[in-house]
Amino acid sequence: MKKLLMVIMLLLVTCLLVPVSCARPGVESESIMIEKEAPPPMAVEREEAYDEAGAAELQAADEERMIVRNGEISLVVKDVVESVDEIGQLAVAMDGYVVSSWISGEGQEMRGRISIRIPDEKFEEAMDKLGDLSVRVESESTNSQDVTEQYIDLQARLKNAEATESQYLALLDRAKDVEDILRIYDSLSRIRREIEQIKGRMQYLERTSSMSLIMVRLEPATTARPLVPVGWSISEAFKSAVRGIAIFGQWLVTVLIWLLILVPIWGTVLGIILWRRHQRKNAG
Repeated sequence: MKKLLMVIMLLLVTCLLVPVSCARPGVESESIMIEKEAPPPMAVEREEAYDEAGAAELQAADEERMIVRNGEISLVVKDVVESVDEIGQLAVAMDGYVVSSWISGEGQEMRGRISIRIPDEKFEEAMDKLGDLSVRVESESTNSQDVTEQYIDLQARLKNAEATESQYLALLDRAKDVEDILRIYDSLSRIRREIEQIKGRMQYLERTSSMSLIMVRLEPATTARPLVPVGWSISEAFKSAVRGIAIFGQWLVTVLIWLLILVPIWGTVLGIILWRRHQRKNAG
């Protein structure tokens, strides 16, 4: 009986120990899987570094945007000629230059126009100083154009064109047939023209974005327009009227002479018309 009880006890202990031993490996495997699925710290740091680098590139792109700014201002000045000279000197003093200038009229009826380019960072300062040179500012306007995307597109086109040029040059080194060489030269000429055009456009955008254009219109503060135009006189007006009458008389005499010369023609036509009318009346 005792032996039977001991066997039963051993069986019970064995049954209790087996599930515990089976459960422990399962827990360990789950922990291993979790550890494998978790990203390594180094990968997280790299992702954060990439995000910071991308943000820095975006910020740098915003800071380096290409803006073309133009301004237009109309000024009333005491002396148009002196003002044109002062504006030219102002442009040079601000590291700029005069693009064009124009003056018309005489005396106090003189009008002027001058266009200058100045560094973009001095645009607002230049507009203020131009206003200080005048008696008053009649009108003022500015406009801006963002050409950043256009410039980036030109850079991409230039890169592709230069890569194509390199490929053509490599083909030219390997070409032996005359016809192939001529065709490659023709293609090279076209791609080089395209490269020059792209570079020219890029240089224009760089220049216009770094140097703003300001067009200034000038007019005098006072005018001395006389009530009677300069050079007018009664005698000249009388002579002009006499000349007009003489010209009209000459024209009238010329018409009469032509009518007399052409009497046989127009007289015959008039006679035929009158004769037909007379015949119609008689027939009626």
